[in-house]
Amino acid sequence: MTMSNDISGLTASHAQNPLPVDTARALIRAAIEPVSTIECVALRAALGRVLAADVISPIDVPAHDNAAMDGYAFDGAALSAAAMPAGSAKQSDVALTLAVAGEARAGHPFDQPCGAGQCVRIMTGAPMPAGCDTVVPQEFVIRTSQNITFDPQRIERGANCRRTGEDLARGRAALGAGRIVRAADLGLLASLGVAEVAVRRRVRVAFFSTGDELRSVGEPLGPGCVYDSNRYTLYSMLARMNVEALDLGVVRDEPDALEAALRNAAACADVVLTSGGVSVGDADFTARMTATFGDVAFWQLAMRPGRPLAFGRLWPAERGPNQRSALFFGLPGNPVAVMVTFYQFVREAILTISGADAAAPLQFSAESSMPIKKRPGRTEFLRGEATRGSTGLWSVAPTRSQGSGVLSSMSEANCFIVLPHEQGDVQAGAAVEIMPFDGLI
Repeated sequence: MTMSNDISGLTASHAQNPLPVDTARALIRAAIEPVSTIECVALRAALGRVLAADVISPIDVPAHDNAAMDGYAFDGAALSAAAMPAGSAKQSDVALTLAVAGEARAGHPFDQPCGAGQCVRIMTGAPMPAGCDTVVPQEFVIRTSQNITFDPQRIERGANCRRTGEDLARGRAALGAGRIVRAADLGLLASLGVAEVAVRRRVRVAFFSTGDELRSVGEPLGPGCVYDSNRYTLYSMLARMNVEALDLGVVRDEPDALEAALRNAAACADVVLTSGGVSVGDADFTARMTATFGDVAFWQLAMRPGRPLAFGRLWPAERGPNQRSALFFGLPGNPVAVMVTFYQFVREAILTISGADAAAPLQFSAESSMPIKKRPGRTEFLRGEATRGSTGLWSVAPTRSQGSGVLSSMSEANCFIVLPHEQGDVQAGAAVEIMPFDGLI
């Protein structure tokens, strides 16, 4: 993975003045490009992968005109021929009678022409017999042993017939490049007889936490120590994105250890994620390390939570003529801030690197059920609990705690309440934007 733009041109004011969220997103978006390696995989292995090229349909879908429901197929010209007889008192006097010439079922077509005044008993999905273009549903007819009778005014010519290529015509793009293959897509590809597809290789993401106070699950806690939760949330978020996730553990606040970890991560991954070590504390060595072997900007963002963020690229220890750089995100140390910055910046970057269409997460309006304090000049991502009332309208309230270290608030919430940069205080009953966790987290 290469960086297409040089970020070293950021002025000192970018570091001193909080950077708006949209500006940071634009800078990140402009600095990356997709992985170029393409591989062909079997259909079932394509789930969650990113298509490297359009998939062109080799056949028409459906491959032949067929019945959309159970009934009787016939030539729709008979409908116009069944005009209301002269002298009829009312339209209900009109009836059309057809002789049943045979039966057609899926996989067992009626292989003879259907003549004038005839019909064919047909099941859903069966090919339309020659000479037929309309299906009258079975519940519309009165059946005798050899004939059917029905009101021709209840249907129109061509009704209940699915045409050849109606779903997808031969030579048309069935799925476009950049699409993440989902379950429905696998079924669509199988219906075309496609056995394998070209996809971009999976993005490799290395991640680790920094801090002398951190302990891994299973280790005893010493005085002043805490268990590292960030690696577990990062792993979970990455797993949902179908990347190759490389957990490099916990790295102590020691310059040599941190430099070795960053260089090793850059050598084996497209993206390197760290949590902690990007603030201005005396024990934060990340800035000093990356200055010697990377091109990294350290930002103060106009957002809450997640104010400190480092972004740029790193070079591995052994840098050859064709050696690639790794994209680097230094995330905050607080657990909630890690999740917020991941979903607001890292998620889109990984999608872009993977070659996927990086659509923004779903957002929609809800009514705030309580007043919310907010100062203009920063974007806030509050944890919220959204509910849908009996009227079908959504309402939302912030969770009881909004501290960036209170990870339980993420478990209690089901959405982010997104308060934009210019937003001031929110009154109870006012509309706010929410970003649901479902499908995101």
